[in-house]
Amino acid sequence: MSDAAKPKFGHEMRLLAASLLSMGVILLWTKFFAPKPVPGLNKATTAQSGPATAGAGASGGAGSTAAGPGATAMTPGKGTANVSGGAAAAAAQAPPVAAKADATEHAVTVENELYRVVFSNRGAVVKSWELKKYTDDSKPQKILNVVHPEAAQATGGWPLALIFDDPQLQAAANDGLYTVTQAPAAGGGGAKFAGSDPEFSWSDGHLEVTKRFHFDNSYVVQVETITKLNGSPVVAGLAWLGGFGDLTVQNPSPIESTSVFYDENGKLTNIAAKKLDGPEKWANGVWQGGKDWTGIEDRYFAMVFLPGAGPAPGTLEARYWRDSRNVVVDGKDTQEAVPQVATATPQPMGLRVYVGPKDYDDLKKMRPPLHSLVNFGFLEFIADPLFHGLKLLHNYIPNWGWAIVVLTLVINMLLFPLRISSYKTTLKMQRVAPEIKQIQDKYKKYTMRDPRKAEMNKEVMAVYQREGINPVGGCFQMFLQMPIWFGLNSMLRSTIEMRHARWFGWITDLSARDPYYVLPIMMGLSMYLVSKMTPMTSTDPQQQMMMKVMPITMAGIFMISPISSGLAVYILTSSLVGIGQQYWLNKQHPVTAVVQVKKKK
Repeated sequence: MSDAAKPKFGHEMRLLAASLLSMGVILLWTKFFAPKPVPGLNKATTAQSGPATAGAGASGGAGSTAAGPGATAMTPGKGTANVSGGAAAAAAQAPPVAAKADATEHAVTVENELYRVVFSNRGAVVKSWELKKYTDDSKPQKILNVVHPEAAQATGGWPLALIFDDPQLQAAANDGLYTVTQAPAAGGGGAKFAGSDPEFSWSDGHLEVTKRFHFDNSYVVQVETITKLNGSPVVAGLAWLGGFGDLTVQNPSPIESTSVFYDENGKLTNIAAKKLDGPEKWANGVWQGGKDWTGIEDRYFAMVFLPGAGPAPGTLEARYWRDSRNVVVDGKDTQEAVPQVATATPQPMGLRVYVGPKDYDDLKKMRPPLHSLVNFGFLEFIADPLFHGLKLLHNYIPNWGWAIVVLTLVINMLLFPLRISSYKTTLKMQRVAPEIKQIQDKYKKYTMRDPRKAEMNKEVMAVYQREGINPVGGCFQMFLQMPIWFGLNSMLRSTIEMRHARWFGWITDLSARDPYYVLPIMMGLSMYLVSKMTPMTSTDPQQQMMMKVMPITMAGIFMISPISSGLAVYILTSSLVGIGQQYWLNKQHPVTAVVQVKKKK
């Protein structure tokens, strides 16, 4: 072809061709060689409102997961979930809230007329809870602290810690250094000795925890907790960990009188510390619902979790278990149970927490009433009126020991007509005793299974009917005293008023036994004197000896058993009154000579 025939490409055509070729190259490179975009990168912000999910680093359609440092997000009740590393993981795990923590650990104190509470900002837990109106049994006595520091340290849990379904969340919340805001000391009323109403806040960027406390001049504390994970509420119970009560008591040991409890449908259930299950029972987020109130107690003090806004039956969920710690008993290492209890409600959780004495009347005034925590045992129908009668007397007699003496005088005066009736029956039985002995001798060769023994009983009853004798009439007054003894002892050992109640001299605790055994010895001697003054209803030497030995046996029981000295005061006073009454009866109704019945030949 000639040069004239060749097509000519101008500047415009070259530019167009180059542009088309460049666009083609870019499209082909993008299609086959460019790196793939990370799926869901533009959705990273959704991680704030739900549990963290595993990211995917896909290659050739095959999913893979890689966990790196700082790429673990904790989810409630589900353990942990891993996310992919690199820039995509950092975007997916962007903290939904700012981290919030204090730099150092320090104490926070709340104090009023009733108690002194010391918190630690590490975990926002209680390190000490002193009840200022009560002392322990140590020598010298100290202000009672119901927190057990050694047990709490050994088990790793303190009062008012949080319990999560996820152990990692629980460890983080209870070990974090919380920031604290606290109202200054009030000038009048309320918590006026130290700062009041502390608020603890902490966050690691994912888990947020806030605890608010309101104290006033009562044993009830208002507690509000708010727990969130990545912005969403997460269940967390408030717990009393590390044991509870007076550690210095003896006979029985503290653990013997410590139990957890819950009230459900108006029925109180107590579980002794040694009978609690281990923590494995509450795995996988198990809570027991339907509870009215829950807590932990020893003989005289209690901690109770209550609904925040008054009675709300069946709204609380509970867990109760035992850990253990090593203690030295008689020079040997022994495992001791450490009872624990936790209570939860939907978030935000508001509870009232009672920490104080088991004062029957004060607990009865609460809503819901808590007076069932004062356990009078199966003889409550006797112990309860005795207790309120004693409290009535104490309004006029400030010393509890002398109030018991006056109560004894009142009861013995009320029972005196029965003593007169019993005495008259005893005289009648004494008169026919030789005849009864003759009948018994006639049948003594027969065994108890022999039908002829029934004939003996018929003859004896015929004699009693002829003389108008009630066989149990002579013992009725004594039998009536026995349930009074048991009911009174139960009351004296269960009511906070009797704890460390002084009478005089060496009797400094009417709820405990006499340390020098003076009262039991005096009680035994006075009972023996009463028995010597009372006519015998039997001519059998063995039965007469048994009646003489009984006072000695009673004194021995009081020496070796943890029977309250208050009961010894009652029995001693009752015996002294009995001596006077018996002397009067013997003067008014002298014992007649016993007619000996001749044996038939």
